[in-house]
Amino acid sequence: MSQYDAVLQEIADFIIDQPVQSTEAIETARLALMDSLACAFMALSKPECTKLIGPIVPGTIVPKGVRVPGTAYVLDPVQGAFAITALIRWLDYNDTWLAKEWGHPSDNLGALLSTMDYISQRRRYFGKKPYTISDLLAAMVKAYEIQGVLALEVSLNRRGFDHVHFVKIASAGLAAYLLGGGREEVLSALSHAFIDGAALRTYRHFPNTGPRKSWAAADATSRAVRLALFAVAGETGYPTALTAPTWGFDAVVMGGNPVKLARPLSSYVMENVLFKVSYPAEFHGQTAVEAALKLHPQVGHRLEEVERIIIETQESAVRIIDKRGPFRNPADRDHSLQYMTAVGLIFGELTYAHYEEPIASDERIHSLIARMEVRENPTFSQDYLDPEKRSIANSVQVFFKNGDSTEKVTVEYPVGHRRRRQEAIPLLREKFSEALKKVYPAKKVQRLYHLVAESSAFYEMDVDEFLELMMHPGDSGAYGRVAS
Repeated sequence: MSQYDAVLQEIADFIIDQPVQSTEAIETARLALMDSLACAFMALSKPECTKLIGPIVPGTIVPKGVRVPGTAYVLDPVQGAFAITALIRWLDYNDTWLAKEWGHPSDNLGALLSTMDYISQRRRYFGKKPYTISDLLAAMVKAYEIQGVLALEVSLNRRGFDHVHFVKIASAGLAAYLLGGGREEVLSALSHAFIDGAALRTYRHFPNTGPRKSWAAADATSRAVRLALFAVAGETGYPTALTAPTWGFDAVVMGGNPVKLARPLSSYVMENVLFKVSYPAEFHGQTAVEAALKLHPQVGHRLEEVERIIIETQESAVRIIDKRGPFRNPADRDHSLQYMTAVGLIFGELTYAHYEEPIASDERIHSLIARMEVRENPTFSQDYLDPEKRSIANSVQVFFKNGDSTEKVTVEYPVGHRRRRQEAIPLLREKFSEALKKVYPAKKVQRLYHLVAESSAFYEMDVDEFLELMMHPGDSGAYGRVAS
């Protein structure tokens, strides 16, 4: 048999042999877990999401199945991964990674929680030690690193493919390992994930923007778990899945450009991950919203006097969220730099409700968008890719018909950036607390908040006990038929 491609071997060795030694990365992973759960709990109020997260066949009962946080669902590991990731991702409010490829590393949590809950229950049944939260946080660091380092120099979006393919790869490798696979099984799962096909990005862009972008990562993690289960069952891998002439991933998907890891795998991505703590909006526009909010007191009462609005941004934002409309749904609106900036200028805030009716039909929004000009700022583009800066800068300036103008407000780093991490932590905790209140009674809110946000004992808690604790009490009500 041929030797496996070098990239596959490097990823597999990282998963199996390299311990996570960064305290900062583990502490950040705990914040990321808390934030992801907050996103999931908030998504439970969206019927368009909850209709997708139950068992494939209604009424299916899965002994020792995967518990879906905030619900009473008990699912098989494949559908469990889908459900958990769909909830985390639905509102476009989970953490983000920006490079030549962008994405949302917490998308991998569906695969990690699903496989760890499933295997922990089996281990417990056979008298073995379950996975702990410390194990989960270490797995998160590794999944984030694999997805994020691949994204540093490999741009799927320029080829028309979606970033969730990197989620599938990271999740497949980690899932195979967590399911009990060794090096051969992890390599097999990774190879299958690469050759499995990368989804087109068309559901993220005009004229086809739609809700699939909110479950595309869930599709990737569920497929990753399925491939991992195949691998640990002994399914043969494909050693030159990347480099095979004519038929390999490099040739077919990347147009002959080889997939590469831009830096040694460690904990860089988790340490530099971006949190969405202020606004549920595509991350390239977060600082534009912050700038707009700063200008709101000067502009909100003078909307009829506005002549033009200049937004300066990075090249990536120009390419993916420079969108004037028409807007067919919330998925269209939360990926429009102009829409989110207009909302900030008009209302002085931005929530998910601003993407929905009746606000979406507010003529003031569309009137301001008609007067906007989006420009690339080359310095912003350069600093965006600088590994020492990783800024996501935007500037907004408003000009009035009488010749007056506001100052140009520039925001380089959003609140969730590593450079503003301490500023973000209280907001992350508030986000988590408020999300808990949407799902659980008051006493359980207090218990879960203390456990996840404050308790030192959390690290040693077993994953299956944690997932059981997060089940919704009693009948699932709005969440549909539940296997109990």
